[in-house]
Amino acid sequence: MVEAIEPVIPFWVDRLGFQKTIEVPEGDKLGFAAFEKDGIQVMYQTWASVEKDVAAMAKERRGPTFLFIEIQGFDEIRKRLEGAPTIVTDRKTFYGARETIVRDPSGHVVTFAEFAAAAN
Repeated sequence: MVEAIEPVIPFWVDRLGFQKTIEVPEGDKLGFAAFEKDGIQVMYQTWASVEKDVAAMAKERRGPTFLFIEIQGFDEIRKRLEGAPTIVTDRKTFYGARETIVRDPSGHVVTFAEFAAAAN
């Protein structure tokens, strides 16, 4: 959930190459949108839209969400994320992933993780 969807569109579409596949207007702004790429779908809904849709959820506002996306092509993703608010640029984890962690324009934390190919 976000205050406004419009600020996240360039992040997912222009920067990361996702397509906006669903767009639901809410007055003169978007109330809901979905973005897809390579079998991954990310959805955003505004708090105002949630309040109209499921009021009980809107009362449960909390801090940012944390999204974990497994990817291939780590270096390409890092290049596309240059200039984005970065929490971790490049790290190797104990569970075998190479990760970069950024904030999307709405403040949500997104981890992009690439796992080493398994040896045959």
